[in-house]
Amino acid sequence: MKVIIDTNIIISALIKDSITRKIIVESGWEFYYPEVSLHELRENKTEILEKSGLEETEYLKLASKILSYMNLLSDEQIAVNLNQAKKELGKIDPDDIPFLAAALSIPDSFIWSHDSDLEKQKLVKVIKTKDILEFLFL
Repeated sequence: MKVIIDTNIIISALIKDSITRKIIVESGWEFYYPEVSLHELRENKTEILEKSGLEETEYLKLASKILSYMNLLSDEQIAVNLNQAKKELGKIDPDDIPFLAAALSIPDSFIWSHDSDLEKQKLVKVIKTKDILEFLFL
């Protein structure tokens, strides 16, 4: 499976050793993350440290491990679909544009997110963790 992973999913995996982290590490799926969105992880670092109880060095190791399961997509790789993504999400949530552009750039992919704004677009399927669990345990 080809999965565009939203920042809120990565943050969830960083905060708690949960099913989210287990899916990322053990599923064997192809995860993709727009490189341009790495700033969102940096912006949320303090909150992640507070909620997780991790020391900064532990956080950096864990973030590196989780990101090692991602294929980082460069601006060039998603550029061809940015305009279409902007038309669809630009007025709703500009931060979500790279994720939609990434999904449009990776054939047969979907977005894993808990962001209700991403669900407002109709171009690409968006699934939540509960959907993945239902799929895995059918």
